[in-house]
Amino acid sequence: MKIIDGKAVAAEVLLECRKEVLTLVAQGIQPGLAVVLVGEDPASQVYVGSKVKTCGELGIHSEKIVLPASTSQEELIAVVRKLNNDPAIHGILVQSPQPHHIDESAVVREIDPRKDVDGFHPENVAKLALEDPSGFVPCTPAGAMRLLAAAGIDTNGAEAVVLGRSMIVGKPMALLLMAKNANATVTVAHSRSRDLPAICRRADILIAAVGRPEMVRADWVKDGCVVIDVGINRIADSNKKTGFRLTGDVAYHEVAPKCAAITPVPGGVGPMTIAMLMKNTLQAARQSR
Repeated sequence: MKIIDGKAVAAEVLLECRKEVLTLVAQGIQPGLAVVLVGEDPASQVYVGSKVKTCGELGIHSEKIVLPASTSQEELIAVVRKLNNDPAIHGILVQSPQPHHIDESAVVREIDPRKDVDGFHPENVAKLALEDPSGFVPCTPAGAMRLLAAAGIDTNGAEAVVLGRSMIVGKPMALLLMAKNANATVTVAHSRSRDLPAICRRADILIAAVGRPEMVRADWVKDGCVVIDVGINRIADSNKKTGFRLTGDVAYHEVAPKCAAITPVPGGVGPMTIAMLMKNTLQAARQSR
């Protein structure tokens, strides 16, 4: 059984990014990323802080815009439009979740698709479906594909099951696995699927992205399966200083012995998300010429 080390692969991606930043700067392009945070969600503050810190380490110009939770949708859209017109900013990310009174999909549609480094704008979703490389691929699925490649997993002709159908992970993950450079046979399963364990047992590659802690048990996977666990869930644990432990959507200690390869949580897909965000930002800067 091979443990796929997301931290190590993310470090490789960031090294590639450092080199590309130097190349772009030498060409007179200073890559820039703006991150907009609405409200005071503690987890979002940590994520935004990590993104800004990583930009600093790579030499990417970053702007963090923090708005109060009372910010109206119109006010948020005005900020997005200002960033759309700012030549120093190549990538725009509005951190989720946003307050309930804000329509996140409407905000995404206001982001210039050429700066939509999250890959959620309808134009980029279409480009992903059309296999147009000028579009931006959502960071978490892109990171999962990079992990499969780094682990030497051959997706060609493999039966892949994607557990989850969100626009953030499940749907783009399925499109990436179906693409001509991956050639997997893909099933997308979800909470309404009949006999989920039986569907998952067919998988040569199982992508778990449902947001339910340790949902996938040992009898859900066949021997030799490759498991990419996208989930990250907080479970109360009085033995931890924080009062909680992090777990994925897969019961790791049960499932791992049956796997050819598996990602841990934490330390698997998580580090890849920010690394791929940096890669998307540099793509945006490159394409801005």
